[in-house]
Amino acid sequence: MEKPRSGRAALDLGYRMSEGDSVGDSVHGKPSVVYRFFTRLGQIYQSWLDKSTPYTAVRWVVTLGLSFVYMIRVYLLQGWYIVTYALGIYHLNLFIAFLSPKVDPSLMEDSDDGPSLPTKQNEEFRPFIRRLPEFKFWHAATKGILVAMACTFFEAFNVPVFWPILVMYFIMLFCITMKRQIKHMIKYRYIPFTHGKRTYKGKEDAGKTFAS
Repeated sequence: MEKPRSGRAALDLGYRMSEGDSVGDSVHGKPSVVYRFFTRLGQIYQSWLDKSTPYTAVRWVVTLGLSFVYMIRVYLLQGWYIVTYALGIYHLNLFIAFLSPKVDPSLMEDSDDGPSLPTKQNEEFRPFIRRLPEFKFWHAATKGILVAMACTFFEAFNVPVFWPILVMYFIMLFCITMKRQIKHMIKYRYIPFTHGKRTYKGKEDAGKTFAS
């Protein structure tokens, strides 16, 4: 009859089993290497985004340059008009979100809770908070251009269409959307830009100490 194992032997067996599990994980853990690679790649990408945050003008110049390259490519290829139309609609939605306040004033008309937009000149200064911040607007717009550029390399996205109709539809949609947005701005009396807090000068002798 086999004798029961001692406590030390049981601990040694458990240690060897746990060590074997860790070795097995390292041998069969190929997905973890892929995960670490993409995690590192995401960290590098986020680091570059963080470094580009203060360079607003440079970021938008690069984006406009990408747009120009994309338009030249579409013109030379004479196709992919549906992709271009979808990109224009996407950018229009981003632009409207950029011009809109984070909290819709129409929802705050009958409520005193939460911040609201200033409607009088002598009211307390409240900066305009956008629904879509400038950096997110730029990031999404740039990604949209890159995705559209990638689509032009696949013939499946080249749907034949009469492009002047798409241009007419887009112009009509742009005018209707901007007219509605401007009416909303006039009705609730806000401007989608913050000019800075007004400061007041004191008297010239303010802050002077009197000699005793």
